[in-house]
Amino acid sequence: MINQWWQHINFAYPWMLWMLLLLPLITVWYIIRQKDLSSSVKVSSLAIYRKQTTGKNRLIHLPFLLRLLAMGLLILAIARPQTKNEEERVEGEGIDIILCMDVSGSMLAEDFTPNRMEAAKDVAMRFVEGRKTDRIGLVIFSGESFTQCPLTTDHAVLVSQISGIRSGILQDGTAIGSGLATSVERLRKSESKSKVV
Repeated sequence: MINQWWQHINFAYPWMLWMLLLLPLITVWYIIRQKDLSSSVKVSSLAIYRKQTTGKNRLIHLPFLLRLLAMGLLILAIARPQTKNEEERVEGEGIDIILCMDVSGSMLAEDFTPNRMEAAKDVAMRFVEGRKTDRIGLVIFSGESFTQCPLTTDHAVLVSQISGIRSGILQDGTAIGSGLATSVERLRKSESKSKVV
């Protein structure tokens, strides 16, 4: 798992990682220095000093190890580790599509389960999720028409807009002509070769 995580890491300043080579050199210098210090200290041959190998003596190198660790972490931080964002590129010729949906009171009829409105929304959302390379917009109409969502490739936003449609948000009626006219107007300025309502 750690190996997989490390494969997704890169550094903003990778050249800073060369400074990690200083850590072994500092360690060698510390070892040599400790040997020089121990050889320069002459202790009388009292048995009590030879036998003293307490835990405190073993911890004498702990401050150096902690400083070495802190230095290594500081170098890594300066190198600025970053996670890689994997992108999936989908190529294809997209189509500009306007969904024109009736939100009048008649859409509350229950000849579909649970009603026409919810059935139409479900079909529309599944349609959007299957059109990954297309720009899709949404026009709703009742007694009047309204552009609920302009042409977009952000299908998550569009699906959210479709999910939030409710009957009664526009003046009641069935002005399908107005809805189609608004849809065509949305597509008129589009530069796509293929346009669908």
